[in-house]
Amino acid sequence: QVRLVESGGGSAQAGGSLKLSCVASGYTVSSYCVAWFRQPPGKEREGVAAIATGSGRTHYADSVKGRFTISRDNTKNTLYLEMNNLRPEDTAMYYCAADPLVSLGPGGGYCYTRPDYRDWGQGTQVTVSS
Repeated sequence: QVRLVESGGGSAQAGGSLKLSCVASGYTVSSYCVAWFRQPPGKEREGVAAIATGSGRTHYADSVKGRFTISRDNTKNTLYLEMNNLRPEDTAMYYCAADPLVSLGPGGGYCYTRPDYRDWGQGTQVTVSS
């Protein structure tokens, strides 16, 4: 079981930027899927972005492509989500998640924002105003 702690949430104006971080501990293998999910108020949780820690390959939801960037620093056991050009619709509780299951295919490991990630952080709130 991986312990995940998010930070960096807060408030921003539309068009602004925030950068979230997630520090992982308790992991036993180097290859994981790590991802960001979000849950807007009154709505279901949705995937935002995912990255394979080994290959570095990334996956993004259509709603954030070109605006958000997921990255990881394996030496610091830290996952990041850089959010630019924020919109009010981005308002949500943001969670990081980790799962040891990595899809294999051409180009190396690949991760999706599937809903059944094994380990989850407590979340950090992001609020975007008009």
